[in-house]
Amino acid sequence: MAEHVHCLIIGSGPAGYTAAVYAARANLKPVLYTGNQPGGQLTITTDVENYPGYPDGIEGPQMMMHFQKQAERFGTEVRYSMINKVDFKGPVHKVWAEDGTEIHADTVVVSTGASAKWLGIDKEKFFAENGGGVSACAVCDGFFYKGKEVAVVGAGDTAAEEALYLSNLCPKVHMIVRRDEMRASQIMQDRVKKKENIIIHWNSNTKELLGDKEITGIKIQNSKTEEITEIPLSGFFVAIGHKPNTDIFKGWLDMDETGYIITKADSSKTNIDGVFASGDAQDHVYRQAVTAAGTGCMAALDAERYLGEKGIV
Repeated sequence: MAEHVHCLIIGSGPAGYTAAVYAARANLKPVLYTGNQPGGQLTITTDVENYPGYPDGIEGPQMMMHFQKQAERFGTEVRYSMINKVDFKGPVHKVWAEDGTEIHADTVVVSTGASAKWLGIDKEKFFAENGGGVSACAVCDGFFYKGKEVAVVGAGDTAAEEALYLSNLCPKVHMIVRRDEMRASQIMQDRVKKKENIIIHWNSNTKELLGDKEITGIKIQNSKTEEITEIPLSGFFVAIGHKPNTDIFKGWLDMDETGYIITKADSSKTNIDGVFASGDAQDHVYRQAVTAAGTGCMAALDAERYLGEKGIV
């Protein structure tokens, strides 16, 4: 027997939990599936200092626990499981959890987020997950490195933006670029090259992260000369892109070329009636906890209005 719910939320970061708070307060009795990383990317973020309401800052995992408790306070049912299959072809949206549970949902809020791409080198994940000086978001964490020497690896617009942002905080920013050219737009390249405290290392690959509990430097290798250079630094920012966690929705929801869900202007609506998208699954520009929470709110309000117009609730 399939289970029927008014509002199913897939994902548990700031977008998912905020959608749950609003949906639960509207008496939609939401059911939220956390996915394989309950709390999303913030669970690997040590200190969050740019979210309103936390004047002294807060650790990412603790912040997500607060979000979850607030959602549950109003009646959200949180399930620690994955949704691994969907069928959106009928008026009722069918989804299946990894344990085989079949759910028929009047509305679905997608808040599956995105995952940062990593280099895959030794110590990278350890440092990133334990506050050791490795991050995939300069806007989130750059402030902690004010006055310190840092590096950014990447060659696209995101890497250029992060290097420029850090150059206003740090005395020296090393930019590690794999080839002899950047993929960033010409205007971003020009801005980077004009910054005197950004040093670009062309044809270079990061070979090693130095340090035990915290990063103390890196070793890079020039792919043409094979020369290895050691650079002492305190922060290492990986800016080689993100992958939206939207694979299970391919073929159903409209997406851009990289897999971000496309929503209609001024709303969280997708191309499927009753399915709404929020957070980093549809936002490749801002990717902040506060903007994700805002779109989660939008998705819940859109779902509530949809159900009202259909006369379901």
